[in-house]
Amino acid sequence: MSKVSDRLVEAGLSLPPVATPVAAYTPAIALQGAEGLVVRTSGQIPVVDGKLVAIGLVGTEVSPQDAYRAAQVCALNALAAGGEVVGGVDQLERVLKVTVFVASSPTFTGQATVANGASDTFGKLFDQPHIRSAVGVASLPLGAPCEVEVEFQARA
Repeated sequence: MSKVSDRLVEAGLSLPPVATPVAAYTPAIALQGAEGLVVRTSGQIPVVDGKLVAIGLVGTEVSPQDAYRAAQVCALNALAAGGEVVGGVDQLERVLKVTVFVASSPTFTGQATVANGASDTFGKLFDQPHIRSAVGVASLPLGAPCEVEVEFQARA
């Protein structure tokens, strides 16, 4: 099994710096439990260099394709946050659960397609499949079109 950092390079992806929280929370925590070391991230919005890559509701101001790409950014931000608390992304063994919130117009029903942006990204980096929820919401912080929370299993 190749390392996550190697797979990032193979996929042509780069790990961003951990996004600075915009409120009173920490980007990720690691918890030791019966199932081993679990890393949970806070919701990550699609921020690159301190700016949102898209703003608005999916289905009106943001196309599903742009929202898919925004979910990819969210996934990489979550990976960076998760890796930071365990000494690097190569300590992350698998993605357990992904929750994707999609700020949607009332008639938009393609939340699962947007969430594929995160799932497809993790699929390039990890061997095992994960479980997922894709949830339509009225709005997200700062006008983001999507937000992604991730639960990883990590090496103890």
